[in-house]
Amino acid sequence: AFLASAVFKMLPHYLDYMALEKMITAVDNDSALEVHTVADFYEHIEKGMTVNGIRDLNLADIVEIKLENSDFLVHLKYEAREPLIQNLDLVANFDKEFSVRAR
Repeated sequence: AFLASAVFKMLPHYLDYMALEKMITAVDNDSALEVHTVADFYEHIEKGMTVNGIRDLNLADIVEIKLENSDFLVHLKYEAREPLIQNLDLVANFDKEFSVRAR
């Protein structure tokens, strides 16, 4: 029961992370997306967050995007906490960098 409780509390955070990761890599894989600037990239992720119902994360706090040598450098970094028992929390740290080809 303890393990099931921990899994059910953390699973939504991992699903959100996987959705964010998919949004970022889609820019490199899907030529139909019109992402040419850093602002376009932020807008693409913001729309994806709305579609996927990711409301508890602030885009400006979790994603940093830079354009360098015709590549977008995307740094996705944030921490998710869920209370477990009294003063014990479950914590997941998400930190990944992506290099996405600009089109």
